[in-house]
Amino acid sequence: MKDSDLIPVYMGSPDQFPASPELPNGVTEVKWADEGGCMIEFHLNEVYDERDGETLHLQILLPLEEMPMFGLPTKKYPLIVYVPGSAWRKQMPMMALPRMMRLCEQGYAVAVVEYRPSDAAGFPAQAEDCKTAIRFMRKHADKYRILPDKIALYGDSSGGHTVVLAGITGDGTLDNGVYGEFSSEVKCIVDSFGPTDVSKMNFYPSMMDHTAPDSPEGMLLGGVNVLEHPELAEKASPMYYLSHEKAIPPILIMHGDQDWAVPFNQSVRLYDKMRELDKDVTMYKLLGGFHGSGGFNSKEARDTILEFINKHI
Repeated sequence: MKDSDLIPVYMGSPDQFPASPELPNGVTEVKWADEGGCMIEFHLNEVYDERDGETLHLQILLPLEEMPMFGLPTKKYPLIVYVPGSAWRKQMPMMALPRMMRLCEQGYAVAVVEYRPSDAAGFPAQAEDCKTAIRFMRKHADKYRILPDKIALYGDSSGGHTVVLAGITGDGTLDNGVYGEFSSEVKCIVDSFGPTDVSKMNFYPSMMDHTAPDSPEGMLLGGVNVLEHPELAEKASPMYYLSHEKAIPPILIMHGDQDWAVPFNQSVRLYDKMRELDKDVTMYKLLGGFHGSGGFNSKEARDTILEFINKHI
């Protein structure tokens, strides 16, 4: 080839780049359609607050549909704030990233919330931290390319308890006011097998004790016997904050019928109360579902969650 054979650099749109006509002998031509998805931009271990000796982090995942080589990405996305369960003890947020990546690939920014563990701070610290994280994301909406008016909450187990508490109380209640110039209210809530009525958990089949001072629920209340502190247990229960007068975001509930840790009845109680108050609630009973397995990681569960969020956000 000679210098005169050089072709000018293509300056058009990438999706209009001309196809190569070359076809060496033996090469098979195919046309396969992508199943969706995109690259993901990670912002890991972002500090959003420091409290009670705990440095609290967010793991933030952003869809990356615009190629960085063509300039900084500018497209903004709705946000899912996800709280992983841990029996209110120290979380392992990184374990959630593979599942959250699949949500991110469907066009959502995701922020995985680390809350204060119960041995550092009991109720209402976890709900407060969830709200602080929401406000932090709103404050930095441009940096993280989120749509601040399109935020959903999602959590499982103690994370489910946390997001329901945070989502239904909104601004002003169970709130430490950090980044108070921004709202913590959300469009909808996804609750996977979260406790809803703390004092009633030992009245249904379980493989755990839920009343002793060193039980998850006892530690949440400050290391006390749950049944000996009914007023505190009541205030730590999402059921306590529901009323006809109060606006409640739509809630999607998912719970396995063989949950050995959080009795299925916990979700039934929330569902029945929401229906009694004529609030927007949808519930799925996963047959053969255990505590976080047996269908919760399926495409069907993911599609159900995304359909619900898409509808309400």
